[in-house]
Amino acid sequence: MKLLALGDVVGEKGCEAVRRFLPEFRRKENIDFCIANGENSAEGNGITSHSAEHLLTSGVDFITGGNHSFRRNEVYNYLDESDRVIRPFNCHISNPGKGIGIADMGRYRIGIINLLGSAFMSGADNPFDAADRALAEIADCKIKIVDFHAEATGEKRALGFYLDGRVSALFGTHTHVQTADACILPEGTGYITDLGMCGPSKSVLGVESEVVIRFLKTSMPAKFISSSNEAGIQGCLFEIDEKTGKTLSVKTILTGEI
Repeated sequence: MKLLALGDVVGEKGCEAVRRFLPEFRRKENIDFCIANGENSAEGNGITSHSAEHLLTSGVDFITGGNHSFRRNEVYNYLDESDRVIRPFNCHISNPGKGIGIADMGRYRIGIINLLGSAFMSGADNPFDAADRALAEIADCKIKIVDFHAEATGEKRALGFYLDGRVSALFGTHTHVQTADACILPEGTGYITDLGMCGPSKSVLGVESEVVIRFLKTSMPAKFISSSNEAGIQGCLFEIDEKTGKTLSVKTILTGEI
C-alpha cells in the first residue's frame, strides 16, 4: 500500500495548496491513504473544525496534531467526537481528543499514533514510554504509523531507531523544514526526521519574513502574519508491504511553489 504523509499545513495558504495539489497527486501516484499534520491549519495558529474539514474534503484521510492542538478552545468538542483527527498521545489524559486512531482498510488496518517531543518542548509525558503504551493499544494493526511532533532532530532519530521494526513508518513534524534523510531503517521502518510543510516557501516557516526578521532583530512583540505568497505541499511517500507491515520504499515529495 502507498501512504502519503504531508508536513505541517500552515494557515489558509497551506489548506488551499492541499486542495489544489493533493487530488491530482493521489491519482497520479495511486495513493491509498493520506495523513497530514493539521495543528497549524487554522489561520493564525492551531486547528479548528473548519480547517480540519477543509483538509478532509480535499483528499486527506487522517489528521494528526502537535503542541498547538489545543490553541483554539472551540475545537475541543470536535477533537472529542472525531475519529479522523487526533492529538498527541502523551498529553495529559484529561485533555480533549484521542492520541491514537485506527483506519480499517478492509484487507488490513492502519494504526496511527501521534506523539509530542520532550526536548525543548513541554506539557507531555516521555515519548519513548508513551510509544510503548500506544503500540500495545494497536497491537492488532498490521500497519503502524507514528507522527512524532518534536523540535530536536536527535530525539526524532532516537525514537526512530527505538521503534525500528516495531512500526511501519515514523515521520517527524513541527520544524516546517524538510530534511534530506528519508530512508528505511535496518529493521524495516520507513523514516524521515521532518516532512516539511504545506505552505508558502517564500516565508519563514509560513510566516511573513519581514515580521520574523523585525522580531528577531528587536525582540519587540510581533503578531505573526501568515505569508500571502503562493504555496505548495511537502511530505513523504511510503510504500508499505501489507503482509509484513515493513516499508519497501520511501521518497520525499515536493509539489507546487515550495
